Amino acid sequence: MGSEVPTVMNIAPYRHVLAQPGMRWLMFVGLLARIPATAAGMAITLHVVTSLDLNFTEAGIAGAVTMAGVGVGSPILGRLVDKVGLRPVFAVTTIAQAIYWAAAPSLSYPVLVVSAGLAGFASLPIFSVMRQFVAALVTQEHRRPAFALDSMAVELSYMAGPALAVAAVTAFGSPATLYGVGAGLVLAGIVLFAMNPPIRSAAEEQEQADAAPIPRRQWLRPSFLMLLVVTAATTLILSATELSVVAVLEGAGSTQWTGLVIALWCVYSLIGGFVYGALSRGLSPLVLTAGLGALTIPLALLAGPWWWLIAALIPCGLLCAPSLASTVDSVSQLVPAAARGEAMGLHGTALTCGIAIGAPFAGAIIDNLGPQWGFAAAGLTGVLIVAVAIPFWQRTPRPALTFD
Repeated sequence: MGSEVPTVMNIAPYRHVLAQPGMRWLMFVGLLARIPATAAGMAITLHVVTSLDLNFTEAGIAGAVTMAGVGVGSPILGRLVDKVGLRPVFAVTTIAQAIYWAAAPSLSYPVLVVSAGLAGFASLPIFSVMRQFVAALVTQEHRRPAFALDSMAVELSYMAGPALAVAAVTAFGSPATLYGVGAGLVLAGIVLFAMNPPIRSAAEEQEQADAAPIPRRQWLRPSFLMLLVVTAATTLILSATELSVVAVLEGAGSTQWTGLVIALWCVYSLIGGFVYGALSRGLSPLVLTAGLGALTIPLALLAGPWWWLIAALIPCGLLCAPSLASTVDSVSQLVPAAARGEAMGLHGTALTCGIAIGAPFAGAIIDNLGPQWGFAAAGLTGVLIVAVAIPFWQRTPRPALTFD
């Protein structure tokens, strides 16, 4: 890990990535396709609270069941993409999403929860397949800036999606918003089905055609498993930090500034992602996640007006997108192209698990020790997880399974 030190930064890597045939259009479509996906959770939450007149706990249960479905379905759908290709998977999942979102506004709460789990299982694998597309379109030495761009696109979609859901529910009501989210997801599925971007490069396709099937034990190794654990630690820190920001501002009587603070935190992440992708050398995901955790811990010492939090979030905020981008880049290095869909699905499951654990974990700390201690607990947990992962990461050599 220590040898991976960044040197000079320039934007030439981004120019090279975006010069690849079809890459600019794919990045644009991927950004738009993710917006309804990121709006879905907020739309369901507000529907449960406003139209079904239930509480936030019940809304949270619906969200948790959805995430559980996504976590279980992601690697399965990824493996199907590897085996049968993109179009059959997108055809089935697009139809499933059309049925769910068309019915969701009229469902009772118990039926909605069960349906949300099934819809999560059969959700469009937009996030994981976008990373497959990126890995297929650029060679290994250019994947870091490519994945940095992808992480920035994800950040933008998370900035836009939930905000648009809130605005739509306020203006049109939750049933119309659910229909709109469903329409957006169906449109995204149709467009990606029509585009049918490659999930492997031409060289990788030839290599796979000439080679025997690769057993899981060849790539599902301790190093890869520890990478998944570190990936989950990254989103645990981010999820817990977000909730801690909300709690700290609420405790200070500054709830009205929550949107601004979180939006600026996302901007810091975008800046960090851009800088990271432009560096001539990268950093290990273990280094970045440990740094993210270590820089989150001092937020527990924050005392002052709300705008202090805006400044205090800069150091850890700059490492958000780089931490996530480095985990995706490492997946592409540790796993052969023939199993990339399943591996990216497992990576998506790890992201989901971290988000699912982070919020209740931070909530328990906040309720018992106070809002600011959520930052300390999240950061310290991330650092400890990385410490546990280090021996496995160092002792397991990187297998030569890439074909670039």
